[in-house]
Amino acid sequence: MLSVKKNTASVPAAAKSGSQADVPWSLEQHWPALVAGLADQITEGISALQNSIDLLLVKERISRLEHRALSIPTERLKVAGISAQQINRFYGGRIRQSHEKVDMAQLVEGVLQERKNEFGVLGIELRRKLKSVEVLVDPTVAHTFVNAVLDWGLPFGSRIDVRMDMNAWPKHARLQVRVSNDGLPPSSTAMMDSLSWVLIRQIAQTAGGIEIARETTDDGVNFTAMFTRTVQAVDGISAVELSDDHSSMFKSLSGIYVLTVSPALQIRADVRDALREIGVMSDSVVDFEQARHAVRSRMPNLIIVDAEIKGDAFDLFRRELLREVFEFPFVEISPDDSSFDMSGFGEFSMAKVGRGNIREALGTAVMFELAKMM
Repeated sequence: MLSVKKNTASVPAAAKSGSQADVPWSLEQHWPALVAGLADQITEGISALQNSIDLLLVKERISRLEHRALSIPTERLKVAGISAQQINRFYGGRIRQSHEKVDMAQLVEGVLQERKNEFGVLGIELRRKLKSVEVLVDPTVAHTFVNAVLDWGLPFGSRIDVRMDMNAWPKHARLQVRVSNDGLPPSSTAMMDSLSWVLIRQIAQTAGGIEIARETTDDGVNFTAMFTRTVQAVDGISAVELSDDHSSMFKSLSGIYVLTVSPALQIRADVRDALREIGVMSDSVVDFEQARHAVRSRMPNLIIVDAEIKGDAFDLFRRELLREVFEFPFVEISPDDSSFDMSGFGEFSMAKVGRGNIREALGTAVMFELAKMM
């Protein structure tokens, strides 16, 4: 049997005296350098690869379809590399911030326009509703943040709804992104805790003044960011004049169309008369199947629903409708004759008007709900 002799040579005095060679090596201490090195190699390698793919297309060695098929995975790798670089920079405090007044609606629209071609190639259906709200934030950081949110959400579906507005309370600018998949499975790259999500969290922590939340739904994901350093409030209620001046009301409600869903003939008639008094056009149906046909023919601005038929069928109808529009107002006709409750500002909050109070209160409830949408 071969024997192995241990090296019993004495350790140099420099090492014994506490030099760097005497300090135990730990991978944990080298993570920032490791991430930076990997990120740089990925982005440099992908750039070279993409240049080669582009050259093959120019030389007509591959078709445009093949070029696109090769470019999609390289683009994903590029995003991963850039995200890793940015995470490392934010983590290491190497991002200089200069907080300015930034109109977040303009910034978000700018990002969406920059990625318009990408959305078209990927078959992404984009809808947005952006209200002007100013926030104290570094413009470059905010731009990176919005892009990271889109990168995180894109793999979860093919329909994206983006909303920028003011939260009811506290008065913070609010960015909401909802991604829906219409029943199709999400991309294989969909991960709740992807690199893009880590970047979102790191930016929120480093930038300050950004509170984030996310949730999964039956058909995708929702994301919300609150900007606590909001410097301009927008009062949505003032968009519609709630006054007794009928001429101003008629002007504000011109073109508004409402659909009523109730099996009760008397309720449908009372609602029609109350809406006519404030100059609102309306139609009525008896159930949600008829409502689906009516919506396909003409999308209403608001739907009035009889509380007697609320339930699973209504929940399904509302979910289907919210896939078509980012938000939608409802008013419930309650069996309590004298009830009258305005809705809150939650997505599923609903105003209520009692059966015996339709003529007196429905007009005000309708105008209030429409004002919140403006």
